[in-house]
Amino acid sequence: MTDFTSRPWLESYAKGVSADIDTPTQTLVEMLDVSVHRYRRSVALEFFGAETTYAELGEQVARMAAALHKLGVQHGDRVALVLPNCPQHIVAFYAILRVGAIAIEHNPLYTERELRHQFEDHGATVAIVWDKIAATVVGFPDDVGVRTVISVDVTRSMSLRTRTALRLPVKKARESRAALTVGRAVTGALDWAALITTARINHRVPGPALGDIAVLQYTSGTTGSPKGAILTHSNLRANAMQGEAWVPGLRPGKETFYGVLPMFHAYGLTLCLTFAMSMGARLVLFPKFDAKLVLDAMRTSPATFLPAVPPIYDRLVTAAEARKVSLRGIRFAISGAMNLPVDTVTRWEKTTGGLLVEGYGMTETSPVALGNPIGPSRRPGTVGVPFPSTEIRVVDPDDPTVDRGVGDAGELLIRGPQVFAGYWNRPSDTAETLLAGGWLRTGDIVTVSADGFVTIVDRIKELIITGGFNVAPSEVEAVLLAHPAIADAAVIGLPSPSGGEDVTAVVVLATGAAIDPVEVREWAKARLAAYKVPRRIEVVDELPRNIVGKVLRRVVRQALVEG
Repeated sequence: MTDFTSRPWLESYAKGVSADIDTPTQTLVEMLDVSVHRYRRSVALEFFGAETTYAELGEQVARMAAALHKLGVQHGDRVALVLPNCPQHIVAFYAILRVGAIAIEHNPLYTERELRHQFEDHGATVAIVWDKIAATVVGFPDDVGVRTVISVDVTRSMSLRTRTALRLPVKKARESRAALTVGRAVTGALDWAALITTARINHRVPGPALGDIAVLQYTSGTTGSPKGAILTHSNLRANAMQGEAWVPGLRPGKETFYGVLPMFHAYGLTLCLTFAMSMGARLVLFPKFDAKLVLDAMRTSPATFLPAVPPIYDRLVTAAEARKVSLRGIRFAISGAMNLPVDTVTRWEKTTGGLLVEGYGMTETSPVALGNPIGPSRRPGTVGVPFPSTEIRVVDPDDPTVDRGVGDAGELLIRGPQVFAGYWNRPSDTAETLLAGGWLRTGDIVTVSADGFVTIVDRIKELIITGGFNVAPSEVEAVLLAHPAIADAAVIGLPSPSGGEDVTAVVVLATGAAIDPVEVREWAKARLAAYKVPRRIEVVDELPRNIVGKVLRRVVRQALVEG
C-alpha cells in the first residue's frame, strides 16, 4: 500500500510555493471586480492591435449582464457560448456569471450535429454565437429550446487599422475577412454590438454564490460519451489560486499572457479566462494559433507567460528562427494535454531563456491537478507532482479500495478543491467517477515515485488525445458506420510524430463495396469537427471482439503498432 498522507512531494516544490492554498472566498465575478478596481488603467485584453483596459472590461461586462437580464436570463439559467478567442468571449463569459447564470462553452468549429447534441443535453434557451455559425443555431428545431441567439462579429473588437485592411479590395483581405465574419446581420439573431451599446447598467442584477455552478464544460470524461462537467465558482477560483501559487516570480499587474489555447477548452478557460484575469495580466488573444500572428505580437507586446501544447512550442521556435524574431522574455511556459518530449523542452528553453514544464489535468479537475515544479527540481518525462491542496492515490483499477505500492502501476485518484461537482443530469456517471471521500477516478494508469512524481503509463479509457483535444472513438465510429460502404469500424489513436495521437479508423467493408479513403474522410468531415476526422483509414476483413461482441480496440491498436 502507498501512503501519501505525508505528501513527500512537498520537498520538491519550488522555493516559495506553499503546501496549501487558502479556501476560496470569492466568486469569479468578485475576482474580476477586484482586478478591475486594482488595475483599472492597465490593459486587460489585446486583439489585433486593439486594447481594452480593465475599467473598460468591467463596464462592458456590466452592460452585457444588464442586457442578458433584460432578455430574461435568471439565476441558474444556462447560456451557451459558441465563440473563438476574442474580447467578446471574455465579456460574455463574465456577464453570464454576473447574473448568476451558467456559462456553457462549445467548440465553434463543431458541426451542426455535434452542437445540437450538446444543446439538447443542457437545454440552454439563450446562445451567444460567432456570426459565422449563428444561422446554424438559429436553425435548430423548436424542440431544441433555443429562443434567443446573439450574433457576434469578432472583427468589431479589432483595431481600426486592422478592420480597414480587411476591407481592402484584394483577394487575401477578402479571404481573411471571410474566415472571421459573415459581414452582415444574421436573420433571426440579435446583434451583440447593438445590445451592449444600448444596455443600461443595472446594479440590482443578482449575482452568484461561491458554491453555484459557473460552467458546464463538455468532455468525454472517463467513459467516452460527451457529458457536461459541472464546475463551480469555487472549483475554478481554487484552480486559478493554485496556478498563481505554483509559479513563483509572477508579477501581478505586469505579466503578458498569450491566449493561443481555445478558451472553450478547460485548459484555455482556466489559464486565460480566469487565471490571467485574476493576475491583472494583459491577455493577448488569438482566434486560433497562427505562428505568424504570434510572432508579430511578440514584436509589440512580448509574452511573459505562454500556456500551450507541445506542437505549438516546436512550431514557434522553428518560425522564430526563420523570421529572426526573439522569444526571449517568455519566462514561464506550461504544457499540457499531451506528452511533452524532452527535446521540445531543451529547444524551447535554449531559445527563450525561460522554463517549460509539463502539467496534468482533466476537465473534471478544472483542469490542472499536477505540475512539474517551476525550478531545478522539475523532472522531464513526468507530469510532476500534486498541486497545493491536492492529494493523490494509486489504486487497483478493478478495485479502487485497494492501494498500489510505490512504482507499481495503478489508476490515479485525485482529491482537491478543484475537483468537479459531477456530470450534468448524469447521476450514474457521477457515482462511477466520484468515489466516497471526494476522490476522482481519472481513468489514467500511472506510476508514482517515492517522492511523489507521477508518470503516465496508459489509459483505462480509450479516448484519443489529438492536438490537446479528447476524441471519443465511439462517436467517430457511429459516423463511419453510417457510411453505406462500411459494415464495421474501430477507431483508435496511434502515436503521432508531433506528439499526441492520430485518429485512425480500421474498417470492414460491406459485401461487394469498395471505398476511397479521401471520400470517407470528406464524409466524416461533414459530420465531425476536423480534429476528429481519421487521418488514416485501414481496411481489414474482420475486427476482433470479446465474448459479448465488443470490439477490442486495444487488440486492433496493438496489431497496427506491431504490423
